[in-house]
Amino acid sequence: MQSFVYKSQRTAETYVFLREAGGFDVLPPALAERLGELVFVIEVELSAQRRLAREDVVAVMDNLRAQGFHLQLPPPPDLDRVF
Repeated sequence: MQSFVYKSQRTAETYVFLREAGGFDVLPPALAERLGELVFVIEVELSAQRRLAREDVVAVMDNLRAQGFHLQLPPPPDLDRVF
């Protein structure tokens, strides 16, 4: 499955995977507004055998099929490093 990944310019470490290049119309208006400008990062072929650094590839593909996009949020803070 082909996917197009965009980075939010407004929200650090937040990425949107889209089923179609430039297919921003699938994003809910409130989410699109919150993300701000999205900048293209990479086109990637997804498959159940492919590993992604922070996301479950099967969940990403399911979201792309069901809603046309997948939102990758920043990782939670490492509380052990804070204290």
